[in-house]
Amino acid sequence: MATTKDYRDFILEQLNLLDNIKCRPMMGEYLLYYDDILFGGIYDERLLIKIVDSNKKYNLEEQIPYKNAKPMYIIDDIDNKEQIKNIIIDTCKSLPKKEKKNEK
Repeated sequence: MATTKDYRDFILEQLNLLDNIKCRPMMGEYLLYYDDILFGGIYDERLLIKIVDSNKKYNLEEQIPYKNAKPMYIIDDIDNKEQIKNIIIDTCKSLPKKEKKNEK
């Protein structure tokens, strides 16, 4: 089941405490970036983030975003914008920035 545009818009509204959020469509789902760091996505109407050391303290549940994918953490409390903001910031502390194609 692909994520609806309405749900995508709802999640982006929940992320509005963060500047520089980008959302890119990918095969019926959406990849999410914060400051050019891919931290997660919206898969089957679920907000999922990568599992890294810096976000384990939140004790989030693991779920599989799609068949044969690595597990990710699900953010169930999508109404708590402040907590979502903190989780994303902590997650991105352990992830590399996306390199721009023109940079060397």
